[in-house]
Amino acid sequence: MVEVHHRYATVRGHRVFYREAGPRDAPTLVLLHGFPTGSRMFRHLIPRLADRFHVIAPDHLGFGHSDTPSADTFTYTFDALTDITEALLAGLGVDRYAIYVQDYGAPIGWRLALRDPAAVTAVITQNGNAYEDGFVPEFWAPVWAYAQDPGPETEPAARAALDLDAIRWQYLHGVDRPELVDPDTWTLDHHDISRPGNDLAQLALFRDYATNRPLYPRVHEYFRKSGVPLLAVWGAEDLIFGPDGARAFARDLPDAEIHLVPGGGHFLLESHLDTVVEHIRDFLARRVAPAPA
Repeated sequence: MVEVHHRYATVRGHRVFYREAGPRDAPTLVLLHGFPTGSRMFRHLIPRLADRFHVIAPDHLGFGHSDTPSADTFTYTFDALTDITEALLAGLGVDRYAIYVQDYGAPIGWRLALRDPAAVTAVITQNGNAYEDGFVPEFWAPVWAYAQDPGPETEPAARAALDLDAIRWQYLHGVDRPELVDPDTWTLDHHDISRPGNDLAQLALFRDYATNRPLYPRVHEYFRKSGVPLLAVWGAEDLIFGPDGARAFARDLPDAEIHLVPGGGHFLLESHLDTVVEHIRDFLARRVAPAPA
């Protein structure tokens, strides 16, 4: 049995929760979660990787068990969330690591890589976007409208993403075997998102998401210059980040390994864990030397 430790660290005055497992002298893999969940999305993945890797999975501020400072006292931007992640890793003495990014985890991971390209040994992206190709227009139109002109005309459509039904849809859409998805996922996520004041934090991140798109050319340049090993394992039926977003990585990383998983949606780990684990273990074994079994 692999032991998964549930820890807290004080980072820039905030209490940050993270999960940690595996030998500390093994190569490190940092798991960066998306909206609207937390490191809980990796609860089944961590034990499957921690026999050979040192795994760290933090909750971003405003998510999971980490602090949710009010939007009046903390500026919720992807730059700020990256600052917290970077400081957490520094405090843990982690200066080289592979990243697994999903959804919101992607813009945080890209910023980490741009700040210190030599620190990132490999990238695993699971429905974590870096190209305009990946945006499904029907989903993103209200987000872009709200970011461009926040106000009473655009906020209701953005705020609807915080509703229980919208969060349930994120987990179930496109999934060929929805009975495999634990209802606790969307129930607990909705509970966390509904904490007092968290709606304003989440709306701030919706507005700030538009800052990720102008960053993409720099991310593509980083890919080309670094040649970082990259695995894209993608739910092929995702209606948030479509499969074209996975295919696009090959434009700047010709050796990118791209796997579209039929019947998989946005939260691929909930329904196709074994498939994802198989791809990750094979990829890391070849591209990042693991600790001996």
